[in-house]
Amino acid sequence: MAEPQVAGRAPIGVEVEAGKDYWWCACGLSKKQPFCDGSHKGSGMAPLKWAAAETGTAWFCACKRTAKSPLCDGSHKRLPA
Repeated sequence: MAEPQVAGRAPIGVEVEAGKDYWWCACGLSKKQPFCDGSHKGSGMAPLKWAAAETGTAWFCACKRTAKSPLCDGSHKRLPA
């Protein structure tokens, strides 16, 4: 798999806890978006570990095109229709 699959066209807001680790799905194949469920196996891709710096809402990228992985940077707005 050369490029990750687009899993969504809008960011996914998740309530996160400071100091807790989260495993963001980087391949787009997980059925538990935005987090990894192991579906990447055999794709040549791996999830990204992210530690929350503070408690609150984090907006995770679902299009898998962000330059600020795992958080949304608005890249979904530039996806072709």
